[in-house]
Amino acid sequence: MDNTVGSLTQEQKSIIIGSLIGDGYLRIVQRRKDAFLEVNHSIDEKDYVDWKYRKLKALVKSLPKQRKGNEGRIAYRFFTRQHPELTELYRKFYRQGKKIVPKIKLDPLVIAVWFMDDGSKTYKTYYFNTQRFDWKSQQRLIEILKTQYGIDCTLNRDKEYYRIRIKQNSAKRFRELIEKNIIPSMKYKLG
Repeated sequence: MDNTVGSLTQEQKSIIIGSLIGDGYLRIVQRRKDAFLEVNHSIDEKDYVDWKYRKLKALVKSLPKQRKGNEGRIAYRFFTRQHPELTELYRKFYRQGKKIVPKIKLDPLVIAVWFMDDGSKTYKTYYFNTQRFDWKSQQRLIEILKTQYGIDCTLNRDKEYYRIRIKQNSAKRFRELIEKNIIPSMKYKLG
């Protein structure tokens, strides 16, 4: 049975890329030709997973499911089917099995999904929890936000790692850029 579907829409691509910069993972299973996406969040973010599922439904075989994880954590997740365009993204976003950020353009939906996955509000601005990315990938994201949208960012130390912080002078511009794409259950992240 063929396990692929038609071409991805621009909206689907944006959601997938935002997820990849955030909490999403692409995988290629041995003896399989193409990659698939795993969307996996806490059960507390069920509405968000359901939103991603609805937007990517044409790529998915089964409904999202709860899963008990480490230390009693309950996750809520789904997997897409394998797809050639996901394989292309896998080749761009992974080097030797480690996720990186390639040279890409970020549209407002990509940034909103990334923020819903990994963003947070502080007293006067916003952070992206990019600690798992290497320095070069984080610098690339900072440069993209600056050149494409005029949003000033910096790296801030978070214990032994770094994360991206939107500078206060860009916080309003950043919020205006993503606000219309933030789903209701995730608006709390905007403050």
